[in-house]
Amino acid sequence: MQTIIEFLAVISGATFGVLLARRKRMDFVGVFSVAFLTSFGGGTLRDLLLDRHPLFWIRSHHYPVIVFVVAAVVSLLPQIPARLHRWLKLPDALGMGLFSAVGTEIALQQGVSSFIAVLFGVMTGTFGGVMGDVVCNEVPNLFRPSTPLYATCAFLGGWTMVLCGTIGIPDDASLWISSAVAVSLRLIAIRWNLCLRAIGRDAGDC
Repeated sequence: MQTIIEFLAVISGATFGVLLARRKRMDFVGVFSVAFLTSFGGGTLRDLLLDRHPLFWIRSHHYPVIVFVVAAVVSLLPQIPARLHRWLKLPDALGMGLFSAVGTEIALQQGVSSFIAVLFGVMTGTFGGVMGDVVCNEVPNLFRPSTPLYATCAFLGGWTMVLCGTIGIPDDASLWISSAVAVSLRLIAIRWNLCLRAIGRDAGDC
């Protein structure tokens, strides 16, 4: 089940990346590069810090092929309908929720504490998007005070994974529940513009 969740997360991350790159009018190399980062950036950082080799996208060598195909198909489109760009946050939310659940479970399997595992889940679910935003010369959504709750949703989704394991829910079900919690919270935050206040004297309201 972890493989299925990770597979769906890769597709979601790639979709977000190619739409983000197309919005910046990049060529195929740019589209593929951004999609690669949004799909694999967070998980790669997790695997490196956990000394987990080979990296997950090298172990599952079909993942880069999937990203390449998604990037190629989207690059062949003459233009992306404006209405699709309005849905850019949907694949981002899906990728965040799915990757955060998988990242938390993998970290727990490596024997780290619950809190550290949740942080690894947040890293897995959000840092691909951070890398994609940086390459696209944007302030990462993760760090914008005006952005609806993002890392917070991954954090709560990760703790849901820990809680499910504590009360004896099977791992497969825990993955789906954790993913659903993180994605649902993110979509609710977007719908109602729920965000954290900026820190500092001059910080305005969300």
